[in-house]
Amino acid sequence: MNVSPAAMPPSNTPIRSRFGARSTALEVVEGLSLQGRHAVVTGGAAGLGLETSRALVSAGAGLTLAVRNLHQGEDAAALLRQQFPQARIDVAPLDLADLASVRRFARTWTAQSKPLHILINNAAIMACPLARTAQGWESQFATNHLGHFALTTGLLPALRAAGADGGDARVVCLSSSGHKLSTVHLDDLHFAHRPYDKWKAYGQAKSANALFALGLHLRFAACGITANSVHPGGIMTGLQKYLADDEMRAMGWFKEDGTPLDLFKSVAQGASTSVWAATAPELTGHGGRYLEDCHEGVPAEPGNRISGYAPHIMDAALADGLWEASEQLLASVA
Repeated sequence: MNVSPAAMPPSNTPIRSRFGARSTALEVVEGLSLQGRHAVVTGGAAGLGLETSRALVSAGAGLTLAVRNLHQGEDAAALLRQQFPQARIDVAPLDLADLASVRRFARTWTAQSKPLHILINNAAIMACPLARTAQGWESQFATNHLGHFALTTGLLPALRAAGADGGDARVVCLSSSGHKLSTVHLDDLHFAHRPYDKWKAYGQAKSANALFALGLHLRFAACGITANSVHPGGIMTGLQKYLADDEMRAMGWFKEDGTPLDLFKSVAQGASTSVWAATAPELTGHGGRYLEDCHEGVPAEPGNRISGYAPHIMDAALADGLWEASEQLLASVA
């Protein structure tokens, strides 16, 4: 592994902020100026992605909504322009499950020779029935990890340009407390030799998101690229579209009156940690970390499914193995 000399391991003192679990994304950027910086948000037209986009635009960032549904993307852009008339917003097609689409997006961006200061790898699917891409890749791993891996590595020239220019390009990879459901199984990434379990597949994909941020940090910190993973918290969005109400009730997500448990956040609150990761001055140069509630996460105590992180997402050797496996899978597709 080619490790950047600037890739220092996290310290024993977690990075904290003045924000918390109930802070909103707009509160996080209040008083900050992102003028002259451009951001790409995958899945930026709905849910957490839209609130993340709103906060970045409110602080003056130029924005590209990278979306699978162009109609939804244009509607979101129109909404943001109405709220922020001076906003610079583009909409571009991106289907993370389609490698050709991902490569087109990256080629189009890099052909413009403009830097990319903020990349929010936000889009995801969760707990869906078994489905495979044209390459035979399990869909959650393919969409949540491999699509974002291909996108980010394809955009590295633009990220490096931003890092060299201002010394601070940011990559934010949305993980989840669901990473505790499964480590990454390098010997069977696509459930070819084990029974498919939708939650273990989701856990593996979310572990991969965190390990990708760590691997990116280890390789490119010296290039001015700060990469971190984020747990946004529990939020009711379109991410739950594959879950029936009775299944969510059985998991204890609702109170007796049918409303979500108090631990669930609003969408604006859920987007705050992504925005903090993308903009906070105190995080400059501090990468490879797992962030939650606008703070650096700490190791989880046994049995804690809500907060903190499992040790496997800080395993540099596993991050390296995942990086190599991801490169090999992408290289197998012309």
